[in-house]
Amino acid sequence: MEEALLPLAMTSDPRPFNQQLPEPPDPRCVLEPQDNPELAPALVCALCCCFGIIYCCFGYRCFKAVMFLSGLLSGALVIFLLCHKERVLETQLSLEVSAGIALGIGLLCGLVTMLVRSVGLFLTGLLLGLTLGAGALLSTEPIYQPPSAWVPAGGLVGLALLGALLTLRWPRPFTVLGTALLGAAVLVACADYFLEGLALGSRLGQRLQALPALPPLCWYSWVLLGTWPALGALGALAQWKLMDEEHGGHANVVLSHQRRHLQLLRIRQQEAKWHRTSPGVGLCEGSYRRQLSPNTRNPADGLAPSYLQSLREHQLGPGSQATAPHTVLDLDSDCGSTVPLTTPSGSTQT
Repeated sequence: MEEALLPLAMTSDPRPFNQQLPEPPDPRCVLEPQDNPELAPALVCALCCCFGIIYCCFGYRCFKAVMFLSGLLSGALVIFLLCHKERVLETQLSLEVSAGIALGIGLLCGLVTMLVRSVGLFLTGLLLGLTLGAGALLSTEPIYQPPSAWVPAGGLVGLALLGALLTLRWPRPFTVLGTALLGAAVLVACADYFLEGLALGSRLGQRLQALPALPPLCWYSWVLLGTWPALGALGALAQWKLMDEEHGGHANVVLSHQRRHLQLLRIRQQEAKWHRTSPGVGLCEGSYRRQLSPNTRNPADGLAPSYLQSLREHQLGPGSQATAPHTVLDLDSDCGSTVPLTTPSGSTQT
């Protein structure tokens, strides 16, 4: 049986008909930053960079401010998405109205997270788990493709709840870790916006939807993703360093207060000893002698009464001893001790 001959087609292409066309070249990743970024998103990204630095380096030290910002931004973002994407009371709200409602509810959420410590810690743990889950989704793209959108969603929820419980159990280390990683993620997202227009953010959304056959990420996207844990580790180290310095200064202040308190107690004990002592001549003389050491006493202290008595007799004369009134001289004005200069008249007669 003879084979059927196919008709030949005449074309103007000089190349042979069975020659394969060259494959299109692979798209090269060329780093091209945005030439003219919009003003409003650029200002928002600059503000987020400031917040990211505060979170990353001063998260635990500025605990109240960080809790307020976390509640404000989280509540405002969730309410804005609900109001802007969904119909409220069968009415599509405008962008300005949605932003106003989101800002009001965000302020309320920020106050709650700032004033109630447990709520703030719970939210910090949630954000820590979500940040770790997002990083895991992006980093496991070449090796794992989720079969359904429920898998990444369930993973994010589980990590968020685990982070919240761990933060409530151990507040200090997980607050430091959560704020450092969250601040580093915000800084990486801002750099991603200025360099490649939120390519990592769009890829995260695609991974959450479990879309198949995604193009590979460019090399600079992987570089940005690798800087996230490095920045988080540096931020955590900076926070630990600041906490150690603050703890050392607080310990010095406590020691100085304790020393001052001990000095005041010693002074009060000495004053109490002096007040418990009853007034008297012999007691006052004893106290005066306790104040002076034996080496510094003057021998004339013991002869002072007889010397004064002889001086008095010399001034008044020998006959005036019996008729002179009893004169008392205060020898120690502080103690109130007295010594009579003349003897009573009855003693002279006997």
